[in-house]
Amino acid sequence: MAPTSETLTAERILEATEEVLRRHGPAKATVVDVARALGVSHGSVYRHFRTKAALREAVTKRWLDRTSGQLSGIAEADRVPEARLRDWLAALFAAKRRKAGEDPELFATYTVLTDENGSAVGEHITDLESQLTRIIQAGVDTGDFSATDAEASARAVFQATGRFHDPCYAREWEEPGTEADFAAVVDLLVQGLRRTP
Repeated sequence: MAPTSETLTAERILEATEEVLRRHGPAKATVVDVARALGVSHGSVYRHFRTKAALREAVTKRWLDRTSGQLSGIAEADRVPEARLRDWLAALFAAKRRKAGEDPELFATYTVLTDENGSAVGEHITDLESQLTRIIQAGVDTGDFSATDAEASARAVFQATGRFHDPCYAREWEEPGTEADFAAVVDLLVQGLRRTP
């Protein structure tokens, strides 16, 4: 192994793990492969991540957090709640489509890893639903939305748009008419949030 002049950090390990997963896939990628890519011993990797499962969970969380981070700026923006909601949903759909389309091997790998890492996925979904809750509550506060329970409404919006962000639907995201379907679902949801009970 070639000596490395850079300090070994968790972030460097996660970057290397992502590359190893892209090359070998989740079934064949090992901690030894990650260590080899970094030019260090596998023991050095284990000092940062105690098990292979911990490393895989951390890389999954990092991948999911990228989407959450992009969306949180929209959720917190000082804009009309309806515009924020529409932009947030569109950004979520675009992020998932981009990941699936630009790097299908890594997207397929992460689909396997998210199935393994229920806690990382659960935390991610909780974060996304929390962002939606804040947007919907802002709409209630301004009188733009008439939802009686912002949290329940956020869960409903998230579930209703699942076809446009759940990886199990990735094959459908590039089909003709998907954009129109997405727009129709978002319009229906916004109308439902505006409607008085």
